[in-house]
Amino acid sequence: MNLEHALQERILILDGAMGTMIQRYKLKEADFRGERFKDHPDDLQGNNDLLSLTRPDIIKAIHEEYLEAGADLVETNTFSGTSVAQADYGLESVVYELNKRSAEIAKEATTKYTKKNPDRPRFVIGSMGPTNKTASISPEVTDPAFRAITFDELAAAYKEQARGLMDGGADALLVETIFDTLNAKAALFAIQELFEERGEKIPILVSGTITDASGRTLSGQTVEAFLISVSHAPILSVGFNCALGARQLKPYLKNLSDRSPFYISAYPNAGLPNEFGEYDEGPDEMGGQVKEYLEDGLVNILGGCCGTTPDHIKRMAEMAQHYKPRKVKRTEGVLVR
Repeated sequence: MNLEHALQERILILDGAMGTMIQRYKLKEADFRGERFKDHPDDLQGNNDLLSLTRPDIIKAIHEEYLEAGADLVETNTFSGTSVAQADYGLESVVYELNKRSAEIAKEATTKYTKKNPDRPRFVIGSMGPTNKTASISPEVTDPAFRAITFDELAAAYKEQARGLMDGGADALLVETIFDTLNAKAALFAIQELFEERGEKIPILVSGTITDASGRTLSGQTVEAFLISVSHAPILSVGFNCALGARQLKPYLKNLSDRSPFYISAYPNAGLPNEFGEYDEGPDEMGGQVKEYLEDGLVNILGGCCGTTPDHIKRMAEMAQHYKPRKVKRTEGVLVR
């Protein structure tokens, strides 16, 4: 059974936050360095993606916790797995290896759980985060025309990441937490170019981020504008994640669901962060809000972002099995303005 077939049968559950789970281990600098990077000149603590190379046991354990909780889809530990993001740590040279190994670790976990229940296959989703730079907005207040990165530089970085993820066995690629759609377009361009070179394709998932109550992305797009901007690509699903809790995200998710010809995904935060940057919504509170997505038939893929844990995912999985997935509304040749 492939991913699209599974989406037609049921609501698929995506895993929760990787960073939240890693924080529970209270890791030190030495954990991130391992033996291999013990003499690296830059500080490495906080580079969670690197743990796929230095503490793969932890990453695999986290994947398995989410799978045990009921996740169908497991994201690779590669949210910052581009040369653009890894430049902060001076680790551009290990990007391909980091992505390939991350996908392999996730594949080991999903294969184990698929063997336990062959009628319910689990899938590896290659996480491709937004990077720490934006192609649409100037970081210099005094120079609006300045850009810290070009489209071509972003595309090259994303292509390297996608190659590693595919070589590691990813079942799909997820361009996620999109705050600048031009960055996402670079990723989509790179992925399609890689597909052409390899002569093979895997599904592409897209997930944007509504940053505040304005209902827009950081680069200023409305829900409909964001959807139109990525609809040229052969994507399997589109949705939103991060920034907002489930309750705050719902009106934008409904707007997207009403207009989209693709499958819909949603993985909100566990509420809004408190004054300490922590997320307070427990599984039951967040579950009560997410239940409205299910009752209104808004989603095909449901999971959690910042602050969510296996307990949150377990609650979602228990609820989702009682609801049918959103029906995809295919449209042909529709003009919008």
